[in-house]
Amino acid sequence: MKELKDLFKRHFTKELEGSDKTVYDLFEWQNVDVNLTNYQTGATILSMEDLEFPVDYSQNACNIIASKYFRRRGIPNGLGYEHSMREVADRMVGFWADALKEEGIIETEEEWQIFYDEMVYALLKQMWAPNSPQWFNTGLSRSYGIKGDKDDLYYYDEAAGEVKESDDRYTRTQSSACFILSIEDKLLGHHSISEHYVSETKLFKGGSGVGTNFSSLRGVNEKLSSGGQSSGMMSFLQGLDRNAGAIKSGGTTRRAAKMVIVDVDHPEIEEFVDWKVKEEDKVRALGKMGYDISMDGEAYRTVAGQNSNNSVRLNKEFMDAVINLEHEPDHKMTLKGRVDFAVNREVSVKELWQKINTASWACADPGLQFDDLFNAWHTCPGGEDGDTSKKENRINATNPCSEYAFLNDTACNLASINIFRFFDPETNKIDIERFSHLAGLIQLVLEASIYWGQFPTEDVARKSYLFRTTGLGLANAASLILALGYPYDSDEARNLIAALCGIMTGHSYYVSAMMAGKVGPFVKYEINSPYMKRVIRNHSRVAGYLADDYEEMTYEPLKINHELLEEMGFLNISSRIKDAWKDAIDYGEANGYRNAQVSVIAPTGTISFAMDCGATSVEPFYNHVVFKKLVGGGSMEIVNPVMEIALRNLGYKPKEISDILGYMLDKDEKGYLRHDSLSGAPHIKPEHIPVFDTANTIRPEGHVLMVSAITPMISGSVSKTVNLPSDAEIEDVKKIHLLAYTTGAKAIAVYRDGCKASQPLSSGKQEEGEKHLEDCSYKELLEFARDCNQGVPNRRKPDGMRMSRTHAAKIGDIELYITIGFYDDGKIAEIFVSTDKDGTVVKGLLASLSKSISNMLQYNIPPEKISIMLRGQKYEPSGFVQRHPYIKYASSISDLISKVIDIECGDYSKCQVKPKAPLAKVDASTAAPTPETVPLQMEMEIEGEKLYGEVCSQCGSDRMVRNGTCKVCMDCGTTTGCS
Repeated sequence: MKELKDLFKRHFTKELEGSDKTVYDLFEWQNVDVNLTNYQTGATILSMEDLEFPVDYSQNACNIIASKYFRRRGIPNGLGYEHSMREVADRMVGFWADALKEEGIIETEEEWQIFYDEMVYALLKQMWAPNSPQWFNTGLSRSYGIKGDKDDLYYYDEAAGEVKESDDRYTRTQSSACFILSIEDKLLGHHSISEHYVSETKLFKGGSGVGTNFSSLRGVNEKLSSGGQSSGMMSFLQGLDRNAGAIKSGGTTRRAAKMVIVDVDHPEIEEFVDWKVKEEDKVRALGKMGYDISMDGEAYRTVAGQNSNNSVRLNKEFMDAVINLEHEPDHKMTLKGRVDFAVNREVSVKELWQKINTASWACADPGLQFDDLFNAWHTCPGGEDGDTSKKENRINATNPCSEYAFLNDTACNLASINIFRFFDPETNKIDIERFSHLAGLIQLVLEASIYWGQFPTEDVARKSYLFRTTGLGLANAASLILALGYPYDSDEARNLIAALCGIMTGHSYYVSAMMAGKVGPFVKYEINSPYMKRVIRNHSRVAGYLADDYEEMTYEPLKINHELLEEMGFLNISSRIKDAWKDAIDYGEANGYRNAQVSVIAPTGTISFAMDCGATSVEPFYNHVVFKKLVGGGSMEIVNPVMEIALRNLGYKPKEISDILGYMLDKDEKGYLRHDSLSGAPHIKPEHIPVFDTANTIRPEGHVLMVSAITPMISGSVSKTVNLPSDAEIEDVKKIHLLAYTTGAKAIAVYRDGCKASQPLSSGKQEEGEKHLEDCSYKELLEFARDCNQGVPNRRKPDGMRMSRTHAAKIGDIELYITIGFYDDGKIAEIFVSTDKDGTVVKGLLASLSKSISNMLQYNIPPEKISIMLRGQKYEPSGFVQRHPYIKYASSISDLISKVIDIECGDYSKCQVKPKAPLAKVDASTAAPTPETVPLQMEMEIEGEKLYGEVCSQCGSDRMVRNGTCKVCMDCGTTTGCS
């Protein structure tokens, strides 16, 4: 059998054998300036010059790494801040190598150097990245002598056999992003409700996320030992939600990453399910009153439940009843008091199931977690004492994004491999040996981060030592699928990604077993070994190594299809996955395992951008037209470069490829991209169109089946949201939920477009392609006006009496009345802007602006062009707009006028609220002329679809998109998740 020392071989850095070069000499370096500003305020976020990165890094990757991960104070290099990726790579990799040496996994200087060189190379080559806390915390003391204050962090001292408080913040590393905390039904003491406030606050302060199952808290009106009655679980959930909203996450303005889970048999489950539905109704009501309903606006700050992802924990008994509703529609279940059974009551399974699906349809919460599926793959149901009957020894909760699932009071540090880096577009081959080699080395990294790690609570420190869970995952899977020419929603794509996950997990368990052979298995392995071995064998059956029946499984997992892999030309992957699980079983039988879990599929938001991934995690592409940031500022639209590889692999010729890519960048007269898919593109074959489907065009079942295919090939779960169109019905949500359960997804969340009163954009930022006239000089504006007026030299004055409509709005303390006058044919003839500030400079300037705009209109300059000229101008007063039913934010009066013009042209894309029906056109030819204005109907019902809404708290960009069960900014990489 192989030994651990056999892992320390050069795969990436063979050039260094017998050479005086260092690993950094294998890269060509560039100096990069990073200048970031807030899109909304124009304020400078970061300005740094002459930063050093490998030449292959995009400007976007440099921006994100510098702004998120470079240490910006206390660095003894003459500058006071990190300025090079060399420094970042050295402090992290050197820390891990030193930890492994002290642990006894690395024995010789040669092994140390090989590990260091291989990991630095892979990191700088963007083959992989650890989760964000590693970039923040790891190696600062080792490399720079930065210690930091004591920060209530703890570690397990193996020699002393007890948990100790750390001496400082940075000698060890707090590298975990994902936490699961427990809570007990008591107000004071260890694991109490009051202590939970403190524990969550500590985690949010450090930028980490936390998940908890709150089902232990008694329901409303259950008896108290004092003789009174409980205020109920929901009252405490609301208090903890307020705490999370006040603390935020990592001291930033983004919301804390928090998961709230409640079992389906809790006496307050119905109130929990309806919680966010009712709060969304309140937001819409506040919107009708004129309050800002953007995600960070006053309306959402006023209502409860906005600082967490909510999930219902569904047990097998409930799901069996749901599946059998056709035959037994009147089936009842009991909601059980936690300590007082006098509150028990029976409810209809059908009605409760309907309520859950209706809530998910209405506001995307709650998500579903399937208790029996999580625990079918639980490696440690014996917990610390070997008693499998205890509820606390089950998997009861997950982290906020649902990928890490294990015992309460545990944590996981994550890393992800950029799988596209192992693909050769010339041969269409995937280098599985290099991929496996890197997966094995990363398992050592994650182990090192536990050995020299520290944690925010004593219990998490102790359990991390006892179980040593780690979480390796994949990123950029969609790029690989697209390059090979497979639709995301296809058996080929699902089979390939599942197989790669299987190789990654199997090889990681094999390396974990080799570590166990050298330094011992995790402390609680022996009492859990029968269960862990059973889970490993079941994994290997899915992978195709063992061919006998599953052990203690209540469903049939989706298996790897080896015949299909061979048809796809991946015989090497087919054989490698079987070998990986053979090794995992054989070495585990001999040595046990060092780590109780080894893999998850996390959202990988920020680190995906740091690796220059085209797509995050296992998510499909959001769009195929992307915005490339340019050196020196600005950006340009380019077509996803992987599309060219895909088209070439599908057999298209160079000229055909050029025509197809050009089709994607074609714009209309307003500067908007005409096409969001290849449907109608020249040369494209109909059967190839699904290859280029994006997140919102893939059928919902395609998202679910990808999750279900991957799940049995990883230790944890998959963070993923299923996108549904706005016209999806509740029955569609039911079908998705049932499909997820029956095919083996452990957790699932759905998001119906437009279901939130405020939501991110559902398509790319098309305004980037417009001609920004506000940046033009006065001379250029005159030339533009003259060009627009060519062929129409005469001014067209409106008649003496004409129809008009007045838009009333208020910005700051200024009341505004924007009156639009129309020609007889309904076209805009003039605009008058007035205010209640009589005799002021503002009123005079508005009169001049009105006259200028009116003259432009009457000389036939299109109102759309005038709107573009005014759009986005920034000056005071600005901000929250009152009184207007559709416009809730404007950066200036000019910006407000621009939005009013858009509305009158039938374009609501710049409004914060979309009307239920388009505004009626004013047509003077069909109505008696009157000098009176026609006001907007303030009572019109607000549909609630936010089109220009959620902005990034870091950079102000409106390009926030869903990423797993969280969100990520496409411009700066800021996430609302915990990884």
